[in-house]
Amino acid sequence: MNSTYHFDTVIIGAGAAGMMCAAHVGQTGKTVALLDHATKIGEKIRISGGGRCNFTNRNLNGHDGSQYFVSENPRFVRHALSRYTSQDFIALLDKHGIAYHEKHKGQLFCDHSAQDIIRMLQNECAAGQVSWHTGCDIHTITTISETDTEYFLIRTGKGQFQSRNLIIATGGLAAPAVGATPLGYEIAKQFGHTIITPRAALVPLRFEHWEQLGYHTMAGITLPVRISSGSGKQTVAFDEDLLFRHKGLSGPAILQISSYWQPGELISINLAPDIDLAVTLCQNKHGQKIQLNNALKQLCPHLPERLLDFWLRQPDYAPYSAHKWADIPNHLLQQLGSSLNNWQLCPSGSDGHKKAEVTRGGVNVKEIDPKTMQSKLKPNLYFIGEVLDITGWLGGYNFQWAWASAVCAAESVTA
Repeated sequence: MNSTYHFDTVIIGAGAAGMMCAAHVGQTGKTVALLDHATKIGEKIRISGGGRCNFTNRNLNGHDGSQYFVSENPRFVRHALSRYTSQDFIALLDKHGIAYHEKHKGQLFCDHSAQDIIRMLQNECAAGQVSWHTGCDIHTITTISETDTEYFLIRTGKGQFQSRNLIIATGGLAAPAVGATPLGYEIAKQFGHTIITPRAALVPLRFEHWEQLGYHTMAGITLPVRISSGSGKQTVAFDEDLLFRHKGLSGPAILQISSYWQPGELISINLAPDIDLAVTLCQNKHGQKIQLNNALKQLCPHLPERLLDFWLRQPDYAPYSAHKWADIPNHLLQQLGSSLNNWQLCPSGSDGHKKAEVTRGGVNVKEIDPKTMQSKLKPNLYFIGEVLDITGWLGGYNFQWAWASAVCAAESVTA
């Protein structure tokens, strides 16, 4: 197919960032084409938030949002997130009459379905007369010069596309089942960019000898914990829910820490964050006639009985489980308390990109202008969304980054 289509801007990747950007570009009257190898658009939006799409977080309210992001240079997000805030995106939902609700910690979800967000973005693109090209495989990208102006020439399975501006919104490696590919990184490298090694993030973690140690017997247990990783000033901690699985740990606590955890590092889980068990077990035992197992259940009513029973079956504690609390030596009570307040494990790895919600790493943001998302190495080449080395916390932060970076790029190409 030899047809050549001419546009002011071509965007590769019709996910959250790509659609948002295309809509903003098109609504200024500029011509824009949106290309994607997939035939079903917005699949990562559709499956997000349990099908309800956690589309933003109220904490991204225009103030410095860099604390909620992981990157070699997290401050890169400041301008875009102050330029386009969670309230700006909420206003877009209100315009389209989409009902939503807030869960804990500023997280906003659709009342009905993530499909509401996809339809909204498609309608916004329609308002901008965006030219859609799905099922469109990218073959090569080159540049050509005409009358002292350089253009990108994108050869695809559906013809050639020529444009002054090229925006890469291809996402990361997370969730290959719904279309994730390394295409964006390959394009970036073609034009001289460096890639911060991509790794699975917001992903369940696995542990060696999990079944041999019997932890799989606690599968299905969920409880609030404080989880941390790193040391000294590099320590990161979250108060979230933990979920025991047959093959490791998951839940919001693990997903959050997985974005920071480095192979070989320990993670620490405080299963009873509201009480110092080592101190309390020793100080309060005098005169107590109840057994140790019942004492723990009284002191930690939120801890599931199945977990406590498992803990007390461990070789160090099993001989004392049915003993009177008052008769148990302090050194053993301290050891037991510490094991629950500071359970340390070394993950053997994660479930990988297949089960990850996002990708950590990507295009090095030191090579990107934070005010425009334009490459510092190649004029009129832009990168937005997850393809960049920007990874948000769980809770709507990654979607808000997609919206905000998209708007930045759109404003630059239409200025």
